[in-house]
Amino acid sequence: MNKLVIGLPKGSLQESTYGLFKKAGFSIKGGSRSYFPSIDDDEIEIRILRAQEMSRYVEHGMLDAGIAGLDWVEANGSDVVNLCDMVYSKQSKSPIRWVLAVPNDSPISSVKDLEGKKIATEGVGIVERWLAKNGVKAEVEFSWGATEVKVPDFVDAIVDITETGSSLRANNLKIVETLMESYTQFFCSQDAWADEWKKQKLQKIALLLKAALDAEDKVLLKMNVEAANLETVKTLLPALHSPTINSLTEEGWFAIETVVDESVVREIIPDLKAAGAEGIIEISLNKVVA
Repeated sequence: MNKLVIGLPKGSLQESTYGLFKKAGFSIKGGSRSYFPSIDDDEIEIRILRAQEMSRYVEHGMLDAGIAGLDWVEANGSDVVNLCDMVYSKQSKSPIRWVLAVPNDSPISSVKDLEGKKIATEGVGIVERWLAKNGVKAEVEFSWGATEVKVPDFVDAIVDITETGSSLRANNLKIVETLMESYTQFFCSQDAWADEWKKQKLQKIALLLKAALDAEDKVLLKMNVEAANLETVKTLLPALHSPTINSLTEEGWFAIETVVDESVVREIIPDLKAAGAEGIIEISLNKVVA
């Protein structure tokens, strides 16, 4: 039997990744300490690895595909095929940022001020390439964590990952520059992409994962509307495309279905009701395939 070996990230993204696969139609079972969880697809094997290592194992063929941030792919300089961007993280659907941060009273205000300085970071490769691009020579040391506490006593500046910047602010640090933004990616090896069976399987998985992500903030609205109110109700409905409208058996009445952002539902349902819509139903979605 053909097999596809996929690496999933251990740590902060693990549970949200399991949840995403569940919405995509794949049930993964295994505790947080298990590195070899099971999945209800006999053609797939799952491995749990640190995101920082994922792209190297994919590139070198130990894994066919993996999920990790673009930042770690770039940090490793890995030659992999991007199957799809997956805009999710541990806190939000915003991209994470690699930022240069210094104490609030530091005179450092740009990358040029780092000449001859010492920087702590987990993304040594990312920082070294950024410094080289800007023609700056500085000492970059690897940080094993708690990077924000190392300035100013041990280093002059840090480069760290942030989503909201709240942890940096809590440690009296200010963001000076953003080195890069990063989304999570689903990627595969060049060899897997060249294998026709693996390529087709990967494309199917990517489609389902993307559909599950696209459905996360969407709901299906269903309602009945009398013909006299149909046009007014239609103008109130934001939609991916035009709403689906079907005639009911009762003369002069129509059924409307449309997919909308969940965030707007609380705003438009009262307006829809006032405009004459009846039997309004909101339904959660698992997948939206555009």
